[in-house]
Amino acid sequence: MSKIRHDWTSQEILDIYNKPLMDLLFEAATIHRQYHDPNTVQVSTLLSIKTGGCPEDCGYCPQAARYHTDIEGNDLMSVSQVKAQALRAKSSGSSRVCMGAAWRNVKDGPEFENVLEMVRTINKLDMEVCCTLGMLTENQAQRLAEAGLYAYNHNLDTSEEYYKEVISTRGYEDRLKTIDNVRKTNVTVCSGGIIGMGEKPEDRAGMLVALSRLNPQPESVPINSLVAVEGTPMEEQKPVEIWDMIRMVATTRIVMPETQVRLSAGRTEMSREGQAMCFFAGANSIFAGDKLLTTPNPDVNEDMKMFKLLGLNPQKPFLKITQPKTVEAEDSEYVPLSEKPKWSRPKHKIERNEEARKRARKQKI
Repeated sequence: MSKIRHDWTSQEILDIYNKPLMDLLFEAATIHRQYHDPNTVQVSTLLSIKTGGCPEDCGYCPQAARYHTDIEGNDLMSVSQVKAQALRAKSSGSSRVCMGAAWRNVKDGPEFENVLEMVRTINKLDMEVCCTLGMLTENQAQRLAEAGLYAYNHNLDTSEEYYKEVISTRGYEDRLKTIDNVRKTNVTVCSGGIIGMGEKPEDRAGMLVALSRLNPQPESVPINSLVAVEGTPMEEQKPVEIWDMIRMVATTRIVMPETQVRLSAGRTEMSREGQAMCFFAGANSIFAGDKLLTTPNPDVNEDMKMFKLLGLNPQKPFLKITQPKTVEAEDSEYVPLSEKPKWSRPKHKIERNEEARKRARKQKI
């Protein structure tokens, strides 16, 4: 078996990424078969439990309050609404529900208490539960773990160098600190990024360096292709070629053999043939459902048709790690601390983000 390395260099990864495609695919597929069942793919459902109004300035995100997009915001969903959606996802073949809230960071209070109850509810349905809620403290991570959280998603997005061209309202170190807080619990880590934001191949390699040097490496790495949304600073970005996605998936598989590599945003632009090559290259997880938070996604029935065509089977829950136990709120060891952590607020300006913000102001007048 390939050795798990935490000392990859950017040049080493770039050399892998730029290999002749057939050599790259062969190496990635070989490693994939050493660590995973090549005919099993995890199916996850992404649910936006609180949409829009985010104070961040992420250049790719239609949920940022400062940009003018057609996203319809909503307050935090109820526990019963989330349970109904989870049951629907389970009946469609999903083994994991990932709940996303458009927050900068988690804040102790009634809304977080409701999220904890959502986690308890879904875990009791024998489904893996993942959350993506922004930055969080160690105590908040422990409370999520107690509730039965299986995974926490916190993407690095891109390389540390290019990150400054995408987001100015938080620092790269905040992402790493949140992942470190999660690692102090029994919750697994889901962290990846986006390609097609104007970055160079060196930045894609840089992101994989940062992820691969985490010890342990993330259990799940989503690879997203930018979905350019009108009104965001990146609305003019052209979609990446399918070959870029295939290369990124294959490189991720080689660098992080044990990780589940997820085909995430951008699948609506991929043919079945393109997705099949991504599965061959080492992708073994997808998001199913007609929407990923706010952007389109292939219909779940179409995905199941593709699975049948390719001979793929949905992965059962808790195949990799034992189902966490749920501790009820009244029995919790951890209590809210009303913390006020000082997450960073870099002072640099990103020109295209500022221009999008100005356009939004004019449209609101």
